[in-house]
Amino acid sequence: MIVLLLVVSVAVAAFLLFRKRKADPVEEKKLLDTYRPILNDKVDYYRKLNKADKARFEKSVIEFLQYIRIEGVGTEITDVDWVLIASSGVIPIFGFPDWKYKNLTNIILYPDTFDQDFQFEGEDRNILGMVGSGYMNGQMLLSRAALIKGFSHASGDANAAIHEFVHLLDKSDGETDGIPENLLAHEYVLPWVKMMHEEMHRIQSGTSDINPYGLTNEAEFLAVVSEYFFEKPDQLKHKHPELYELLSRAFGQDPATGTSFQLS
Repeated sequence: MIVLLLVVSVAVAAFLLFRKRKADPVEEKKLLDTYRPILNDKVDYYRKLNKADKARFEKSVIEFLQYIRIEGVGTEITDVDWVLIASSGVIPIFGFPDWKYKNLTNIILYPDTFDQDFQFEGEDRNILGMVGSGYMNGQMLLSRAALIKGFSHASGDANAAIHEFVHLLDKSDGETDGIPENLLAHEYVLPWVKMMHEEMHRIQSGTSDINPYGLTNEAEFLAVVSEYFFEKPDQLKHKHPELYELLSRAFGQDPATGTSFQLS
C-alpha cells in the first residue's frame, strides 16, 4: 500500500509539474510580447527568417523554456537571459522541429567566466561554458558575459552558448567525438571525418581562419566550426564551401539564406 501511494504521489506531482510548465495561449501571448522585441534586437539569426519561420522560432523558444530549467548562481535571470539561452538551444536544432535535448535537464548561468571548481571570483577563470558529465550529467554551465557577447556584433564568428549546445547534439549519439551521427546521413560521415581532419591540419599550419581552439580535438572542432556556421554563414560559405555544404546537411539549414530544410 505504501509503495502504491508513493507511485501515485509521484505521478500526480509529475502531472502538476507538466501542467504548470505548459503555457496556455494567454500566457504564450504575454511571453511573446516580452520576447519578440528582444529577438528582434539581439538575435541576427531570427531577423533573417521569413514570417512563418519567425513564428516557428518563437514557438520553439517558448517550448524550450518549458522543458529546460534555467537558474542563476550569483545572479538573477533576466528576460534577455531567457531569450538568448533559449535561442542558443533552438538555433542548432531549427532544421529538426521535433528535436528535444533529452540529455539536458537544467542550465546554470554564472555572471562571468568560471574556473574548474565552478568559482566565478578570483584568478584563473577562463571557462565560458561547459556541458556536465559524471555527477554533473544533464547540466550545462554558461557564463552570462559570454552569452551576451555571443549575440553582439563584437563576437565575430564566436558564440559560446551555441558551442555548448552543439556538444549536446554531438553527445546525443553516445559519443562526444565531433561526428554528429544522429544528424548526418551515413554516406556523409566519412567525407565529414576526412574534411574535418584536413581543416584541422590547415589550422595547425596557420592557413585557416577557423578558431585554433578547434585543434583541441574533433569534438571541439565541430563545436567551433558550428559557431562559425551560424554566426558568419556568408563568410564560411565563401571561404569553406564544401565544409559549409556538409554542415548544412547535418543541421538541415542554410543560415546564409535564413532557410531550413525541416528534416525529421
